[in-house]
Amino acid sequence: MNRFFRKGMLGFMVGLSFMLGSFTGYSQEAEFTKSEVQQAVQKYVSEKAHDGKFLFHDPISNQDLSLIFEKVRIVRSLAGYGYFATTQFHDSTDPSKPYELDFWWKPKGNELLLMDIRVYKFPKKEGDRWVLQTHYPIAWWWLPSTEHPGEYEQKRAWEVKAAIHDYVAQKMKEGGGVFHLKDPKTGKDLALEFVEIHNPVRRIPGKQYFACTDFREKGEPEKYYDIDFWFDEKQGKLIVSDIKIHKEPVKEGEQWIQVERYSFEKDHPQTVP
Repeated sequence: MNRFFRKGMLGFMVGLSFMLGSFTGYSQEAEFTKSEVQQAVQKYVSEKAHDGKFLFHDPISNQDLSLIFEKVRIVRSLAGYGYFATTQFHDSTDPSKPYELDFWWKPKGNELLLMDIRVYKFPKKEGDRWVLQTHYPIAWWWLPSTEHPGEYEQKRAWEVKAAIHDYVAQKMKEGGGVFHLKDPKTGKDLALEFVEIHNPVRRIPGKQYFACTDFREKGEPEKYYDIDFWFDEKQGKLIVSDIKIHKEPVKEGEQWIQVERYSFEKDHPQTVP
């Protein structure tokens, strides 16, 4: 058995382990069982519920959802990133209106730390019934299971997205639920709510990785910033090297529009698969 075949088989087994949601010890952090992750979700939902209703603000749609917990459908692990519990809910006023939410947990010592909650599937009316529709772009933690097994010389797009999300989630915990960023142009301290990461992820040839993101100014539902996160790769890890405001909100009449501050096109960026 040559070394290329062995590496391919190892990549296949790791990918298969992820897709099946197995907890087979590929990561040093894989110290929690599926049952323990399920219990963490149930405990969190129970503590946050009011009169049995779990109130959740969806940052993408900017809607406040009132949901009833049903069950944790699946728990998956991803080495180095933690655990992902896909959880079924329904609307509190319409039991036929389903939702699926992903809860992202990371081990911290002997505890599980909740990093974020994202709507994975939302209800869409088809005829006289509600059906689940997957939100696109899908969350980065679903992407590794769709890739071909094997090793890559460069970071993959989902790894860049994971690095952004991890960085933002940590900063939002430190900021009491908002992401603080000082605007270098105005000197203003911006209090921002994270919305989502754009596609595609890009890289300047031979240099940095970067991706654009959407943030909403807290208390201003129509005021969006397009913010770029730039990364250097050091010893195999992605380190935030710069955060730039790509587009700023400017009032035009009664509407907010986004105006570009800088362009990276002259550097001929390449899309990261």
